[in-house]
Amino acid sequence: MSNSKPTLVILAAGMGSRYGGLKQLDTFTQEGATIIDFSIFDALDSGFGKLVFIIRKSFEKEFKKLMESRYKGKVDLMYVYQEIDSVPEKYKNPERTKPWGTGHAFLMLKNIVKENFAIINADDFYGKRAFQKMAQYLTITDKDSYKFNMMAYYLENTMSDNGYVSRGECKISRNDYLISVTERTHIEKNNNEILYKDDTNKFRTIDSKTIVSMNFWGFTPKCFEFGGDIFLKFLEENKNNLKAEFFIPTVVNEILKSDKATVKVLKSNSKWFGVTYKEDKKKVQKEIEKLINTNVYPSKLW
Repeated sequence: MSNSKPTLVILAAGMGSRYGGLKQLDTFTQEGATIIDFSIFDALDSGFGKLVFIIRKSFEKEFKKLMESRYKGKVDLMYVYQEIDSVPEKYKNPERTKPWGTGHAFLMLKNIVKENFAIINADDFYGKRAFQKMAQYLTITDKDSYKFNMMAYYLENTMSDNGYVSRGECKISRNDYLISVTERTHIEKNNNEILYKDDTNKFRTIDSKTIVSMNFWGFTPKCFEFGGDIFLKFLEENKNNLKAEFFIPTVVNEILKSDKATVKVLKSNSKWFGVTYKEDKKKVQKEIEKLINTNVYPSKLW
């Protein structure tokens, strides 16, 4: 059973503390294109029909002005606000400054998104082929099914030369279904090795060919049956932890344990790149310039 065009959800509420500013609004071309602009260009070209931005009130005016100047009238735009106090009253903490994480943002879509959708980070460049494969999968998937998916990348192709990164380490079956995903919040290059910090803060090696999630997930609306209870448990356990974050992989692992749903692992030969640190910007600019010079993208996207 086919569906209407899928929706693209863009996670843009992060603070960019390691980057030193709002990566969501930083520009990477002479024409002033953001990384979000390239994702939107690829998504619309691939068949997505609506955009939902998860943002914060603190930069709402600036963000809306930019996006609506480019896309209003061309595609449906919606905004969801992920605030620190978007949690039950007893878990609100005036000292907290950090958003509650991607899993919290995901749960806030429950009453907003009614069609199949993909969810991505605002500061990651996923590549045209990745959006084509995702759109194709979501378009043919019954929206009442529990058939979910994720776009996979090799760890070695997702590292920064300028510091540590966070990635979802994936365990995959022989027929390319996700078995589990573990959020690794500190992975870094060290000479010829890649290391991650385990739960005891010890460094351990990780294979460069490890399949990782870059938060490019595909879901049907059935996904919202999961995650709510474990988020409340997370809040109870972390009410005094000002930096604790609830991640999408936590919800995905609950989905996988239910035996109700599957998560198909889609693989793309698109080149990923992104910005975690300010020093990453020059490399991304060069990569984008190459793609424009080879006519993969026009010099002006909108």
